[in-house]
Amino acid sequence: MSDKETLYNLIKETFIVIDDGDRRLFSHFGLTPPRFYVLHHISEEPGISSSDLSQKLLCDKSNVTRIVKGLEVAGYIKRQPHESDGRAQRLYLTASGEAICNQVHAEHKAYNLARLDCIDEATQGILIKNLTNLHRSLQDALARQVYPENGQFMANNQ
Repeated sequence: MSDKETLYNLIKETFIVIDDGDRRLFSHFGLTPPRFYVLHHISEEPGISSSDLSQKLLCDKSNVTRIVKGLEVAGYIKRQPHESDGRAQRLYLTASGEAICNQVHAEHKAYNLARLDCIDEATQGILIKNLTNLHRSLQDALARQVYPENGQFMANNQ
């Protein structure tokens, strides 16, 4: 296995472990990762639309609608009509939504600090630099990729 294959597998496996830890933490508050991140994005951008939220979450609008409905039933968010677009609605946290979001965010922050405590400060700087470069490169590559009907990967170099 090449170093790049090893690196890819390590990044992927690390993500899976981080995601599992997040899922376990959020479940103590009756949330899933997608539900937490919906609350988080609404708290960061009160009045966000479902369409903008789906872009931030990298998922389709029907999935966001389902999550939003569940959080609305739980009393964590409310929808209000958009001022100028009668079809659109803006999303806001309720007082209960703000409280749970703040509580889970604080717990998540503390959990992340503990999880990353094994990495010394010098290594953190190197990791941040390299992961930032990787992130930018991957986003740029995704913007250029085309997947034809036969499933063969092609990079669009235009």
